[in-house]
Amino acid sequence: MPKGPQGQQRPADVIGNCVHIARIATGGEQETTLQHPAKRKSGKAGARARQENTTAAQRSKIARKAANARWG
Repeated sequence: MPKGPQGQQRPADVIGNCVHIARIATGGEQETTLQHPAKRKSGKAGARARQENTTAAQRSKIARKAANARWG
């Protein structure tokens, strides 16, 4: 089963996804959320600490390297 952008379980077929969305819209089913919200919290804290400990030039270099790897 495919996963959504935040790790939610989504039906693989289009019809199943439409039924799932309709159930959420009508209140028949709760929308799925993160299974481990503590991981997100610690990840955000780590990102904040990393940003405070790196200079703008270092962040730019890291971003450039990531963009080259992604679009290379």
